[in-house]
Amino acid sequence: MTRELLDIARTIAREAGDLAARHRAAGVEVAASKSSIVDIVTEADREAEALIRGRLAELRPNDGFFGEESGAETGSSGLTWLVDPIDGTVNFLYGIPHYAVSIAVVEGDPDPLTWRGLAGAVVNPPAGEVFTAIAGEGAWLGDARLRVAEPVELPQALVNTGFAYGAELRAEQGAVVAGLLPKVRDIRRLGTASLDLCAVAAARTNAYFERNLSPWDHAAGAIIASEAGATVKGWADAAAGRDFILAAHPVVAAALEELLAELHA
Repeated sequence: MTRELLDIARTIAREAGDLAARHRAAGVEVAASKSSIVDIVTEADREAEALIRGRLAELRPNDGFFGEESGAETGSSGLTWLVDPIDGTVNFLYGIPHYAVSIAVVEGDPDPLTWRGLAGAVVNPPAGEVFTAIAGEGAWLGDARLRVAEPVELPQALVNTGFAYGAELRAEQGAVVAGLLPKVRDIRRLGTASLDLCAVAAARTNAYFERNLSPWDHAAGAIIASEAGATVKGWADAAAGRDFILAAHPVVAAALEELLAELHA
């Protein structure tokens, strides 16, 4: 059944990605701001989520749903779909070709501290890339199996991160990056959490960490990174969630977490 769930996620993510790409080609405007002036939504976000929600309602009517733009709905099957219709909306608005449609299906409630990830798909429409994973069976980019990069010392590690929308937390995160930058190879801030996790899975970066992510931001990407061999975790023994997420080869994850703790991340 899990493979069927992945097929659904991949197919619908591609459809939503095509819709987003058509909107991008026609021109994009901000429809509204949410938590702050920099936290925006476009009509393409709303239309893509409506498409995804409608397709899932047809194919999986008994499952729950939790999307960034239209909220949550409880199902009766014990499964929940986590959806970010356009992850990287600011990139999308500016025409930066680094945004994604992210769809995951989990067992349990839409709480990353308790759910069990089953399958996920992350589609980057501008690049034509489709990342997928099934719990216990591996992760892929198209038909190519993914595997995290071999461990390196932190001075050789390329690290991805991201910043929250609130000004106060952004200032704290900036201070952490200032302390981290001299101790790693370099830092990337690409603006799309799902693709940042997929970059770890594809050995394009050595690690990724961030605070204040919503469940739909990381649900699919976390499954993909984990199935590619990454440790995906929160602080200490906690599961990845809003407080913190770290993804890297287990050796790199341990070293980076220790350093981030020293920097009061």
